[in-house]
Amino acid sequence: MKHVALFPGSFDPFTAGHLNILRRALTMFDEVVVAVGINQDKPGFFSMEKRVDIIRQATRGMSGVSVIQYDSLTIDACRERDIHHIVRGVRNMIDFETERSIADANRRLAPGIETIIIPTAQEFAHISSSAVRDILRHGGDYSTFIPEGVVL
Repeated sequence: MKHVALFPGSFDPFTAGHLNILRRALTMFDEVVVAVGINQDKPGFFSMEKRVDIIRQATRGMSGVSVIQYDSLTIDACRERDIHHIVRGVRNMIDFETERSIADANRRLAPGIETIIIPTAQEFAHISSSAVRDILRHGGDYSTFIPEGVVL
């Protein structure tokens, strides 16, 4: 039996921190499906197609990774694909509390789907998609914040 996890997010854009979480998740699962979600409350900085392209660039050559788009509850995306684990990364205690609340809600809605929370490695804890977007808006050097080889 293959162990598969869903790694959901808006990934606007996918950062070096996201890649760290993905690589670590791959040590626990045979396959990780990176699921690019649509947040109706936030217009994306990058188009959905560009976000998917960035993730594919970042994961080129990595086995056990696939990338999908979804526009539903994360648990419904899991159910549609018979996935029983969600992977989420956290940088700090604020992220942890938010993710724990979401995990608790998901567990009530879908008791058979577990959330695995992975703290990011310390060297990536300062990286956020919001920071990358801000650096991009102001023409700064974002290269150390995104995976090597990615072209934005």
